[in-house]
Amino acid sequence: MSRVADRNDILDIAREQVLTDGVGLDRAQVRSALDVPDERLEELLALAHEVRMAWCGPEIEVEGIVSLQTGGCPEDCHFCSQSGLFESPVRAVRLDIPSLVEAAKQTAKSGATEFCIVAAVRAPDDRLLDRVAAGIEAIRSEVEIDIACSLGMLDQAQVDRLVGMGVHRYNHNLETARSYFPQVVTTHTWEERRDTLAMVRDAGMEVCCGGILGMGESLDQRAEFAADLAEVQPHEVPLNFLNPRPGTPFGDLDVLPASEALRAVAAFRLALPRTILRFAGGRELPLGDLGARQGMLGGINAVIVGNYLTTLGRPAEADLDLLDSLRMPIKALNSTI
Repeated sequence: MSRVADRNDILDIAREQVLTDGVGLDRAQVRSALDVPDERLEELLALAHEVRMAWCGPEIEVEGIVSLQTGGCPEDCHFCSQSGLFESPVRAVRLDIPSLVEAAKQTAKSGATEFCIVAAVRAPDDRLLDRVAAGIEAIRSEVEIDIACSLGMLDQAQVDRLVGMGVHRYNHNLETARSYFPQVVTTHTWEERRDTLAMVRDAGMEVCCGGILGMGESLDQRAEFAADLAEVQPHEVPLNFLNPRPGTPFGDLDVLPASEALRAVAAFRLALPRTILRFAGGRELPLGDLGARQGMLGGINAVIVGNYLTTLGRPAEADLDLLDSLRMPIKALNSTI
């Protein structure tokens, strides 16, 4: 005998509203999803997976990232060891173009369809953009892969220049809820980040925008963040989990419990039914191998393989083996263009 739907039960609401109609949960509804008890967590994850399959399909998008310019950033993002304002072990380093091309080659060999070039800066200057342009040209001469960039805040001329280089997606994370942002960054505003995203979208590039969970935000603010992202309407949302870095203001925070991390993954999928939801940095700490598997069956449809910018990730082979064991096809390059 089938269970009668409860009009006040958030999972029953999501089945009709999100799974059937494709309408994401609003802020208050996400907040309810974040309160789903542990004994119903598997049910929540299964529903999020159904939503992903229904509105995004079975394919998984695989991406590699590399830092063209590491460390020495003038901003004070409290989670980041690349800030030049903190006593962290990361020091300023620049990657040469041949090394960038080699990284792109290795990324493509893993089956990834996208390679993201990252620089730890507030905003790119002409010299950095010249290096990015040279790097993209060199990569394209040897590797067939989509190029994304993450170079900080942009003005219109810089956006136009990246479009001219053929950058297909731009990453600029809001990082956290608007109300919590001043507790995370003080050297620029949430609104400045949002303005960059608006210019990127208007120029025709795909918008990649996510953030980090577990930075001390409340569950209310986590729900607010999901609603903030839904308003931005990004093509992709990378979900990072805080990996507390020595020497940073957030270096002593506790790692997010696995159940809380998984609940957030599912809730964000229910808020963003049609969006690429990517497992990104820090997932190894709260989730481990079992949690990664649960997340892949709980709404995730993209992964970053290999290492991150300043921290080690899982070996690319481990993630690819996981996708194979779950019979999840990797999205082909021509499917992402």
